[in-house]
Amino acid sequence: MNHLHAYWRMEYIEAPREKSGGNPFTALPALGDDAAALILHRSPLSYLVLNRYPYNAGHLLAVPFRCVADLSELNTAERADLMDAIIHGKEILRAALKPDAFNIGFNLGAAAGGSITHLHAHIVPRWNGDTNFMPVIGETRVLPQSLEAMYQRLRAVALSFKG
Repeated sequence: MNHLHAYWRMEYIEAPREKSGGNPFTALPALGDDAAALILHRSPLSYLVLNRYPYNAGHLLAVPFRCVADLSELNTAERADLMDAIIHGKEILRAALKPDAFNIGFNLGAAAGGSITHLHAHIVPRWNGDTNFMPVIGETRVLPQSLEAMYQRLRAVALSFKG
C-alpha cells in the first residue's frame, strides 16, 4: 500500500471553525502579515491570496476587499480592479510555474463553495496530463509542493512585476 503525506491537512482538520458571521476573506487582509495570510498582492480594491485548500499547486484566489455576495453588487471600479487582479494572478502563475492552461471561475454566494457569503475568483493553473487517477478513484489530490514553498516561489515573481 502506498501512503500519501499531506501534512498541511491536519491544521485544517483541527482548526476551530469560524463562529457564525466569521469570514476569512475579510479577516486575512486585516492580519497585518501578508506572508502569514499567504497574500501575494494587494491592489486598491482587491487582493490575491494562495488558496490554503487548493485544487492544484499554485491555486490562487482573487478577492475584493468589500464583502459582497454577487458580481452585480460590485461598483464599476471594484469590477475593473478585480479583473485586473485576476489577470495579474494569471501572469504571476504563468511566469513562476509555466502552466499549459488555466481554469478561472467565480464563487458567488454561500452555496457556491465554503459556505461563505463572499464572492471570489479561482485562478487554477493546469498542465497537460495533470488529471490522474488519484482524485477520480482515490478521492485524493496530490500537491507537489508545500504552501509555504509555493508562496515564496510566487511571491518572488509577484514582487518582480512593475505596477
